[in-house]
Amino acid sequence: MAKGASISGFPEWLPAERVVEQRVIDTLRSVFELNGFVGIETRAIEPGSSLLKKGETSKEIYLLSRLQEVGHESETPVERRLGLHFDLTVPLSRYVVEHSGELPFPFKRWQIQKVWRGERPQEGRFREFVQADIDVVGEGTLPEHYEVELPLVMVGALEELRQYGLPKATVHANNRKLSEGFYRGLGLTDIEGVLREIDKLDKVGADEVVRLLVTTCGASEDQARACLELAGITAADGGELIGRFNGLCEIHHIDMDGEDYAMAKEGLDTLTMIVDEAAHIRPGSVIADLKIARGLDYYTGSVYETFLDGADSLGSICSGGRYDNLASQGNRTYPGVGLSIGLSRLVSYMLHSAGATASRVSPACVLVAVWNEENRGDSNAIARALRARGIAADVAPTAAKLGKQIKYADKLGIPYVWFPNEDPTNDGLDEVKNIVTGEQVGADAQSWEPDTVYAQQTVAVAGSARS
Repeated sequence: MAKGASISGFPEWLPAERVVEQRVIDTLRSVFELNGFVGIETRAIEPGSSLLKKGETSKEIYLLSRLQEVGHESETPVERRLGLHFDLTVPLSRYVVEHSGELPFPFKRWQIQKVWRGERPQEGRFREFVQADIDVVGEGTLPEHYEVELPLVMVGALEELRQYGLPKATVHANNRKLSEGFYRGLGLTDIEGVLREIDKLDKVGADEVVRLLVTTCGASEDQARACLELAGITAADGGELIGRFNGLCEIHHIDMDGEDYAMAKEGLDTLTMIVDEAAHIRPGSVIADLKIARGLDYYTGSVYETFLDGADSLGSICSGGRYDNLASQGNRTYPGVGLSIGLSRLVSYMLHSAGATASRVSPACVLVAVWNEENRGDSNAIARALRARGIAADVAPTAAKLGKQIKYADKLGIPYVWFPNEDPTNDGLDEVKNIVTGEQVGADAQSWEPDTVYAQQTVAVAGSARS
């Protein structure tokens, strides 16, 4: 990443790094569209009233001010100010409501766009970053089969990125109804608080979560420890999940004929379906993990976090869930389910840990040399002829010595340098040199083809094959 007068948490990729990022974006978009998702882009800002009620992330929002308003912001309630969106789900809910009469439902959309959060920057975690989202939004109802289909689409997309050094991805799934029913069965009432503290388990550890549950959520020590026992359950198939959950309910004397267990059972059934259906289609791609909580308030059902094998320090790189109450218009509701990849975080890992590199900085395959400025038009004509045939070409910036023009091409990674025929009275061919191999041959701009190895700008993992 570029050094110098940088602002912490606001990444700027160098040209070769940007090539890797663009390849990731293109790959994800291709997979999303292959599965029938349509692309949209929403505005960068939303009203504070929409942003501030969406969970703990509210304290990370960047609010906007005009220069003339600096020092007078307190005169305007935060709810009436504008802020940069911190995710793409809240803008989607507003977008769906505003355009409901023009959208087909269920509405399947992909969106790859920048978001902003004022959190503490660190390796792989930024204040300005790109997210890549897929969501399905229904009108009134939304079938639960989307709760297994969307994580499988994301796993398929991440699988395509393994050729660029990404390890295998596994989705860890839970269901908030399952967790809420269990917590209520224990006698807890601050459910959102408990979920937020459990969501911190991997970051702060079990003892600190117990302390937080006791001091901020009104839990007793025994209740807090029971919450951790629930968080410790993982399962790769539905039968194992049901057995372990029911066993825990018996240990803590949760009434299996009561309303609380009935709520938990509803979530348990959905989670069982997700794990078993995913195992049938893509074995090992989705597991039940009951510590997954998600800190945002708007999730109401299934929740997901995605982890890469051998990259524990990176944490989750893709998350999401089911939300039934985020978007509404009068009596009409728009339930949805979606997942979001932290694309910038993923690209940072691919660059700095996986060793993904671009084959060249410039997309140009050919640099056309210029013998003298009077004949630049000839070089431009050659470049136009190559471009018309789909061969990316650039023209040397100056009629410098030939060695300098070749050195310029080499610095950009351009593999071929084209030498126009110097003698306008000679009908002989131009010549083109592969500066990687040293081979130089006669060439005609209307028929010459580059070797397939050098034709396109590519991304690969330095020093290793596909992992």
